[in-house]
Amino acid sequence: MQDNTFLVEGLVSFTLAIMLLFAGKRLAQRYEPLGRYSIPEPVLGGFLCAAVTAVLFYILDIEVVFDLEVRDVLLLYFFAGIGLKSDIRNLVKGGRPLLILLVLASVFIVLQNLLSMGVASGFGLDPRAGLMLGSISLTGGVGTTLAWAPLFTEQLGIENAMELGIASNTVGLIAACCIGGPIANYLIRRHALTPSRDSDLEVGVPATSADISAPISHYDILWAWMWLNMTLMLGHGFNLLLLNSGITLPSFVSCLLAGIVIRNLLQAAIGGQRIKHWSGAGQGLALISDICLGMFLVMALMGLQLWQLGGVLVFVVTALTLQITLTILYTVLLVFRCMGRNYEASVIAAGFGGIALGSTATAIVNMTAVTQRYGAAHQAFIIVPLVCGFFIDIVNALIISLMSGI
Repeated sequence: MQDNTFLVEGLVSFTLAIMLLFAGKRLAQRYEPLGRYSIPEPVLGGFLCAAVTAVLFYILDIEVVFDLEVRDVLLLYFFAGIGLKSDIRNLVKGGRPLLILLVLASVFIVLQNLLSMGVASGFGLDPRAGLMLGSISLTGGVGTTLAWAPLFTEQLGIENAMELGIASNTVGLIAACCIGGPIANYLIRRHALTPSRDSDLEVGVPATSADISAPISHYDILWAWMWLNMTLMLGHGFNLLLLNSGITLPSFVSCLLAGIVIRNLLQAAIGGQRIKHWSGAGQGLALISDICLGMFLVMALMGLQLWQLGGVLVFVVTALTLQITLTILYTVLLVFRCMGRNYEASVIAAGFGGIALGSTATAIVNMTAVTQRYGAAHQAFIIVPLVCGFFIDIVNALIISLMSGI
């Protein structure tokens, strides 16, 4: 490491993430508007850390780098838990809404790219440079950014493609975490929607202890942990089979599918009433999933290097302000209406900001914050991860290729 770079080792980074998650929860409890608008607690703690590291960089010229290797494992545990809580009957019912959401997200990608290309032209840049501030960095996330940026540099001559993409992804990730909850709260109140009040959440536990149907024992956690590990092993096996067949999927999608397979095979074997409780493992799964998701998002925000925005700040801020405005209007006026104008639709709307501006994890953490306050939305937690984590990546790659000419 260079003299002005300070590396925080893995165990220390993980422990700091726990402390930051506590800090986020404390802030949400202390400042009522944060809870009222369902601002995710991990966002508060993670962004606090990112702000502190930015201050250290600008004032003391110290670059803090965190070892975040465990972060990706937490994401696998989270999606394994989502799969294990997924009833195939809800998945079948979600077929039509899933298709509608995919079409909506696909149309939005085109609009997103046209907007960013227009902004790039307004700044006198190659319009295709705007794609780095469109669906590449926002809908696609950091992985898609890292994949496309070298091609834009080598084939299109856009030298700062990587910097533009990373800067856009940074701002988009923060924005996605902040707009989802307020959008859902506005829709619920504006349309007088009836929340489900269902305490059987896919992720986490209800905001008030009175909504928890039964206490969680250490055996509930142990059962859940065992099923999660078995799901991760099966998901790894799925990944190997797909790779050998020439198909590449994100690891978390394989774990999600593995969880769905295990859950529904068990349900078919021993009956729906018995599987529903798993000796309490369902609540254990929800709790572990909540912790893993919160820790993942805290660590993702910890790793943000806000100073990278410096060289392209005006261009990025202009483009992202317009992108965020477009996302809010599209979600409220179109996504909510097309998805049914009900409580499930409001939860999906909360997640759409993650689809459009952030990542699958931000989509889920937005929906989690809403459901912990208003009750479960089972269908939303099936179709949004599938659209975010699988289908939309294929559509996005095709649209980027067509619009960039690569």
